[in-house]
Amino acid sequence: MNIAILSTYPPRECGIASFARDLKNNLAIWGQNVSILAITDKNSMYDYPPEVVFELREDKKDDYNIAAEFLNSAEVDVVFIEHEYGIFGGRDGSFVLDFASNLNKPFILNTHTVLPHPGFRQRGILAKLGKKALAVICMTRRSSELLNRVYRIPVEKIYVVPHGVPMFREKPRELLKKSYNIAGRTLVTTFGFIGPGKGIELGIKAISILKEKYPDIIYLVAGETHPNLKKRMGETYRDSLLDLIEKLNVKDNIKFINRYISLEELGEILHMTDIYLTPYPHRNQAVSGTLSYAVGCGRAIVSTPYDYSLEILSEGRGLVASEANPEQLADLIDRILSNPQLKAQLEKRAMKLGKTMLWPEVAKSYVRILQGILQVNAERKVY
Repeated sequence: MNIAILSTYPPRECGIASFARDLKNNLAIWGQNVSILAITDKNSMYDYPPEVVFELREDKKDDYNIAAEFLNSAEVDVVFIEHEYGIFGGRDGSFVLDFASNLNKPFILNTHTVLPHPGFRQRGILAKLGKKALAVICMTRRSSELLNRVYRIPVEKIYVVPHGVPMFREKPRELLKKSYNIAGRTLVTTFGFIGPGKGIELGIKAISILKEKYPDIIYLVAGETHPNLKKRMGETYRDSLLDLIEKLNVKDNIKFINRYISLEELGEILHMTDIYLTPYPHRNQAVSGTLSYAVGCGRAIVSTPYDYSLEILSEGRGLVASEANPEQLADLIDRILSNPQLKAQLEKRAMKLGKTMLWPEVAKSYVRILQGILQVNAERKVY
């Protein structure tokens, strides 16, 4: 099939962009021809790779209409819309509706955020997209329930496909630690774009509680401040974390890698990690690519309670606090560090699930869904 994906795309630094690139590359493994319509942010120029056939300026409404007309005359069988409210122009990303209403090709809606209590406009956007879409894909059972109950999308349109995970090359943990100059030290890690709402302060406070019992413990926060946040607020949030570190006297226990992390380096960081910590303070986080990656690498995981962690870490695949507070996170980390058998069990269970989330398998699920939907659609038109 000839598939087009509407999304942000590398080299733009964005979680959705990374997802779209991985989806494109792995659909190609299964023989699909994929092109990209890339959404560009304000005042930025990107050197896109050849698969990007069209660029939309996120804040230019006309670009969405022109992009739809471009696809209408192109040899494209189906379009993926990667939906996240924040990547499209207009209030709550409403410009994507202009694209969908002018598009004459069938499209699949891939949902990255499914809010349980959306605003009126947010609900309307997702409901309208879901009504016109051939199918709506989400990444958890919880999201599928919300799509039906809150956004009134018919159950028969909804498919659950897990977040894809790269095939990281495994390397020995202690050798990696030695190369990063932390040999013999216990490593707790959080990675991803940094900003308010990521809960890094909870992780820092948890480490301050643990440092007396585990004086050599390190909390590694790997990733730069989100580019959009940096444009608006600079490094205000990161500076507040540095102030907190000084106040709690944990300077020797907290390390930052303040830049965008390549996939190869990310694989190394995850494979040398003893415990992966995902400290989101809000419960309505529908999907976490970072948590998916940690599961894919078979890490022992401690998390605050939010929709995605509660689902993916169920059945003993990780430890989830009942509340987003540092005391509980510290207690769960301590429970793992003081019990090597528990740590090994958590790693084994996470790895078992992680193997089903590797990108080639996830892309294969997308292809099967597409083929089934398009076949049914074609039969309906014939009859």
